[in-house]
Amino acid sequence: MVKSMTGYGRSQAVFGNKTVTVELKSVNNRFFDCSVRCPKAYMFLEEPVKADIKASGVTRGKADVFIGLEYAAGDLAVSFSETAAARYIESIGALAEKFGLENDVTAMKIAQMPDVFSVERVEEDRDELLAQVRAVLAEALKSFDAMRAAEGQRLADDILAKGREIAVMKDAVAARMPGVVADYRARLTERMTAVLGENGVTEQRILAEAAVFADRTATDEETVRLTSHLTQLEKIFAEGGAVGRKLDFLVQEINREINTIGSKANDLEVTGLVLDMKCELEKIREQIQNLE
Repeated sequence: MVKSMTGYGRSQAVFGNKTVTVELKSVNNRFFDCSVRCPKAYMFLEEPVKADIKASGVTRGKADVFIGLEYAAGDLAVSFSETAAARYIESIGALAEKFGLENDVTAMKIAQMPDVFSVERVEEDRDELLAQVRAVLAEALKSFDAMRAAEGQRLADDILAKGREIAVMKDAVAARMPGVVADYRARLTERMTAVLGENGVTEQRILAEAAVFADRTATDEETVRLTSHLTQLEKIFAEGGAVGRKLDFLVQEINREINTIGSKANDLEVTGLVLDMKCELEKIREQIQNLE
């Protein structure tokens, strides 16, 4: 099975008074690159999360992971400073007396003063929190992986179909080449007869010139190698796994053979087939950039 580098997954679970959400998405990248975003107090989660994603089989792509932690009020410890409150009440009373103002101090007004109240989160077990985040991440990875696999299969089917189209055009080139030599021989005979006359043209001379042309334009080696490369394309997909880098190299080799056939082509029909092959190969090259 081959997989796309593009995917998305999300999962959420409740643990007591805490809700853990993990969301991850990935896009194309030459290497594996992962960034984790979470509340600053929980940065210790970053490396274990990266390790879990890599262990799940992700080898290429840029992954972004978002970890959300929401706590119920029961997990907050709220306290107030009697000293700070007393100082504010005393100072407000003195201010009202000095300037003849109404002293309308209320509990709510005092509560809004700086340093009167402090809110702290109840300390939690790091190992327990990590286990909870990992459990949610594992579920998110399932949908993430399923999306990558589905997209990877779609890309594989499309690439293989284009590879088979190239194979058909390659066979058409091979079938056309004897006709190219025959056409050249006919044109050569006509031209030499026009210049030298019928008595000045010998069959031996025509055959010698045609043989040189046939050798110069022969594409047998290129079509054989191209057949091998296209067979290898099918084999790579059949084996599955991380195929992106292998396909990068293989496409370069296929392109080299098509270019060589094009450079030898001395025929309009063959040139057209070469252009069509290059067009399909370029589509394949674009598609494999999405594969892991």
